[in-house]
Amino acid sequence: MRKRNSNIETIFDSPPDVEVIFEFNGTRKYPTHDGYRPTHLVTENYLTSGLHRYYDVIEVPTDGRAKGTITFLSPDAYPACLWEGKRISIQEGAKIVGYATIIKIFNPVLKSVTGCTDME
Repeated sequence: MRKRNSNIETIFDSPPDVEVIFEFNGTRKYPTHDGYRPTHLVTENYLTSGLHRYYDVIEVPTDGRAKGTITFLSPDAYPACLWEGKRISIQEGAKIVGYATIIKIFNPVLKSVTGCTDME
């Protein structure tokens, strides 16, 4: 059996990048669960994966709302693209299954200093 290199950090080991309010639009067949990893359109042309963690619930109904966090994959690739109040899509492929509204940014790499409005 191969031993895991303890120096490698995964998305599961990383701290969250943002705190958000999740709003699902009813297009999924099943509820989402803590640990769900859809893609998010963080800029007009950049789709990235992210790990959802929900506060106080294990699952969110297909048309439900929840508060929680997202840990993005490789946030250094899209710096300064988020601001509080920005609404980003939650996607499964090309299908939008909901939106996440940013309420707090933990990762300073992602915080926009200008509050751009490329996707509001």
